Amino acid sequence: MIVDLPDTTTSKISKALVRIREEGGAVALGRVLTLVISSTMGHEEEAIEAANDASREHPMRVIVVSTADPSSETAQKPEPRVDAEIRVGGDAGASEVIVLRAYGDAASDPESLVTGLLLPDAPVVAWWPGVAPEVPAESPLGRIAYRRITDASAQPDPQAALHRLCSSYRPGDTDFAWTRLTLWRAQLAAVLDQPPFQPVTAVEVSGAADSPSTTLLAAWLHLALKVPVDYELTRGPLANGIHGVHLTRESGVISLVRDVPDVATLTQPGQPLQDMTLKRRNLRDCLSDELRRLDPDELYGEVIVRGLPQLDTAVSEQSGAPA
Repeated sequence: MIVDLPDTTTSKISKALVRIREEGGAVALGRVLTLVISSTMGHEEEAIEAANDASREHPMRVIVVSTADPSSETAQKPEPRVDAEIRVGGDAGASEVIVLRAYGDAASDPESLVTGLLLPDAPVVAWWPGVAPEVPAESPLGRIAYRRITDASAQPDPQAALHRLCSSYRPGDTDFAWTRLTLWRAQLAAVLDQPPFQPVTAVEVSGAADSPSTTLLAAWLHLALKVPVDYELTRGPLANGIHGVHLTRESGVISLVRDVPDVATLTQPGQPLQDMTLKRRNLRDCLSDELRRLDPDELYGEVIVRGLPQLDTAVSEQSGAPA
């Protein structure tokens, strides 16, 4: 069910929610958190769909704050107004969705728009599926959130965005570029946890130039293994995501390479080739992963704050360029 509330207020939205629960039996009981999504008009649906899917594992209230894209705004500023849309039942998965479309000055203070709609005594997670603020923790929505989720790959320059995250990091921040590494990290850790237990002496990582996950994977391996990491970023229409990892040990080279979509080949000395499923994780999978924990991801913090600068320094020294 979808209920439209044109030119409305937070108070009217709250009353409408109560009325819907009383008339239709939709309840907020069991909701474990409030997910606040910051989006631009016309780009909300993909994020809402991912949140609806994730809500089957994490029942929640979803509040979408949708504002006009600054690049598309006209010289004449629209009158301040908030149009709302409430979705429950089959249109909201196991959540209840409140879409707030704010115009004019009404869009200047998103914190005041959502404060009265937050679930009481429930943690708040803020998610920017598109362009993120310079310092998420200091943004209006970031200040009220336990966790703050960004996506470097959705920024105009993903690699530059990744390095901005390094300087803006606060405990509670995370990025989908890191979440997409979960399967890669698990598989590489499993391989190194098998005999022969020899130290890794060198690492090679390759991926697409617009893949911040490739850079984070290289930074994680550099930080964890304390060995030189050579990583290559490829440009071109066929370049897509992480391509592969090669770990050199005394007994030979371990390679995990994804040459075709969703399938990787593991090569180990003295063992047959092994094909395995290694999918590129979609928004729903990434969001569900991040909602499983509401405490700060300390490993991500270590990698983004320490591992990334160390990788940059090591690469500069290898190339002979100033650090």
